Amino acid sequence: MKIFPLVLAAALAAATIPAAQAAGRMDKIKSTGEVALGYRDSSIPFSYLDDNQKPIGYSMDICYGIVDALKKDLNMPNIKIKLVPVTSSTRIPLVANGTADLACGSATNNAERQQQVSFAPTTFVTATRFTALKKSDLNDLADFKGKTVTSTSGTSNLKWLTQVNAEKQLGMRIIPASDHSEAFLTVANGRASAFFMDDILLAGLVANSHDPSAWMISKKAYTVEPYGIIEPKGDEAFKTAVDNAVKAMMKDGQLAKMYDKWFLQPVPPKNVNLNWPMSEELKKVIANPTDSPDPKTYELQ
Repeated sequence: MKIFPLVLAAALAAATIPAAQAAGRMDKIKSTGEVALGYRDSSIPFSYLDDNQKPIGYSMDICYGIVDALKKDLNMPNIKIKLVPVTSSTRIPLVANGTADLACGSATNNAERQQQVSFAPTTFVTATRFTALKKSDLNDLADFKGKTVTSTSGTSNLKWLTQVNAEKQLGMRIIPASDHSEAFLTVANGRASAFFMDDILLAGLVANSHDPSAWMISKKAYTVEPYGIIEPKGDEAFKTAVDNAVKAMMKDGQLAKMYDKWFLQPVPPKNVNLNWPMSEELKKVIANPTDSPDPKTYELQ
């Protein structure tokens, strides 16, 4: 596997859509002999760098499983993997313009994003909450009136936070962070009172912090966030191949094993066990796969 330089990847995000993409990703993979996987560097435990700077995580394992399926579909056992670093802000344009074939991370599938890209069947269901230092004594949105908070640039959480700030006239100062680690540090060093993000990502950051006992995660959930691997829009052959690979991993129990590995067992870098049992919402999705962006789809009856 080879790492694709971030600067070049970002530059390509603004480039014209390549001819290879217009012909379809399956044709592109056939001609180049490689699949480009977008990865995150700090979305524990979905996609992040280990001590050797290698991308690992639940979403990375899913993407590696997809590549294995593509090798069989295309009868190309030697397909190579090109690793492309992406951020919350660049992941969608880099998939859309062909720099990355898939984005493997913690991406919320919503209707707005589906105008630009597609999503594989949902492989995790989370919710927006906030983390703060316990000593701050913050419990709900009303407690943040006039305070400074943070969220990560390019996320649905930041968009929701901006909207609710205006709607409820909270007067919060919102600091956009470049990544989850920076946002968490902004709270840790006192520049912000809380970090609003998907609860599982907050759990990973808290568990791996210097003093996990000093932190709290809000009990109240503010939004439902279904995660899926990002795919290019309008490429039906590629989407069918990718979706079928994910559905096969759901059906044969492979995805459940991946979940157990990353959420119920110790994970790098500190060998912390997040102890995050599979939700009933995700069990529902595994039994009946869907790529719906509608939060109501994930409600339990």
